[in-house]
Amino acid sequence: MKKLPIGDSSFESIRQGNRLYVDKTRYIFQMTDQGKYYFLSRPRRFGKSLTVSTLRCLFQGRKELFEGLWIAENTDREWKQHPVIVIDFNGISHDTPENLKKGLESSLRTIGAIYDIQLKESLLKEKFKELILSLHRKTGMPVVILIDEYDKPLTDHLGRGEKALETAKANRDILKHFLGVIKDGDVSDVLRFVFITGVSKFSRVSIFSELNNLDDITMNRHYAEMLGYSQHEMETCFVGHIGQFAKEYGQTPEQVLDSLRSYYNGYRFSEKDVRVYNPFSVLKALNEQAFKNYWFETGTPTFLVNLLHENRWYLPTIENMQATESVFSVYEIERLQPEALLFQTGYITVKNVEEGLYTFDYPNQEVKSAFLEILFYSYTEGNRDASRFVLLSKYLRLEDLNAFIETMTAVYASVPYALESRRDEAYFHTIFYLMVSASGVTAHSEVLTCDGRIDLLVEFPDKIYLIEFKCSQSADAALQQIRDKGYERKYRQSGKKIILMGINFDTEKRNIAEWKRGSG
Repeated sequence: MKKLPIGDSSFESIRQGNRLYVDKTRYIFQMTDQGKYYFLSRPRRFGKSLTVSTLRCLFQGRKELFEGLWIAENTDREWKQHPVIVIDFNGISHDTPENLKKGLESSLRTIGAIYDIQLKESLLKEKFKELILSLHRKTGMPVVILIDEYDKPLTDHLGRGEKALETAKANRDILKHFLGVIKDGDVSDVLRFVFITGVSKFSRVSIFSELNNLDDITMNRHYAEMLGYSQHEMETCFVGHIGQFAKEYGQTPEQVLDSLRSYYNGYRFSEKDVRVYNPFSVLKALNEQAFKNYWFETGTPTFLVNLLHENRWYLPTIENMQATESVFSVYEIERLQPEALLFQTGYITVKNVEEGLYTFDYPNQEVKSAFLEILFYSYTEGNRDASRFVLLSKYLRLEDLNAFIETMTAVYASVPYALESRRDEAYFHTIFYLMVSASGVTAHSEVLTCDGRIDLLVEFPDKIYLIEFKCSQSADAALQQIRDKGYERKYRQSGKKIILMGINFDTEKRNIAEWKRGSG
């Protein structure tokens, strides 16, 4: 069985090694054949750097690396050798504006030295222009520019106080003028292809105002499956690995594929309803033959958590959050919007599109359970008894509701301060929602029915919990609302057992005062 290409963003090493690959080169051809200037935003660990590496090898004319791939077998491409400028902001210092300038200048000098070009200009913008024009004169070929993680000098400073924010603003101005070189008339005339990628898409006004001819393919339906694995690719490219995984688990390949779908699928990058799997998590799961939160473990979204906390977001509303198309392009340092940040960083994805209104949700179980656990720690002053989350899932699955409520009560009692100093239903609902969701079960908040919204729905393969909350009233009142509104009618045809729960909170004691079980 071939080794999976994990943690290696080099297209060259993947093709030269004995490694399994998913062929995405038809998208590469589509880009290079139909346009010249491109921008692509995707979450971290989705293959942006590998795409840059693939484009570099393509424009260097290294046809041998593409043997057997779609682009070599289905096109009459001329494998001409172009001078390629690759600027990777992962390796460029940006802790201060001065160091960002120095880091960029060093990168330009290094690229020039590869082509035996000594740059003479002293200013950064002029030095970049000099490199481009010199490469064209020396080789006689149009120049290719590939920029990876362009936004890193900005995002690395967000959420770290006013001083860091000023650094981000200064770095933004440097990037704006630096990238503007690409639009200069005498420069654009000698360019063959430009590709810029990053996690975040800052508005054209802030970064790309001088480069307004970029074709943004972030939400282009023709590139929705360019990064990440489609369902077809999962079912055809990983047959052996899934079979081995299934054998190890004592399950069928279909069961393992269903679990992979639940954990790692669900990302949507266009109006067209096409979903892709997180490639990093899939490869890690198949290699380790275990379902874990691989993608989330590679970086904690501290800034995002702080932003949600500062904005006093009612966290259950992240599910079924709605916004217009502007959410994909509104990303400003001075007025960061949680909706845009959540989507661009990959913590929510498009669930539905109707008449220009986008509805969002968590893409999969990996993101939802891990993210909500981090949020719980933040909202409860660092309460970290992780074992309780696992127990909640177990108790609900076994219908041991006494043990479930006892555990929930103990967790509430251990929270040192009320959420945002409130003692209302929103506080209790939020903590309850975070704990249950973080346990790994399928839980949905404020589920819409014909007659209202269910406070919390928890679903298992054989049963459904419908839970209603009240504050300083009674558990009977909560159960009566479920029955009066007919919340259970929607689920009677599912064939699953329906369990009703009414929970009443005591606002003075900040804990569960009473609960009752009912049946649907």
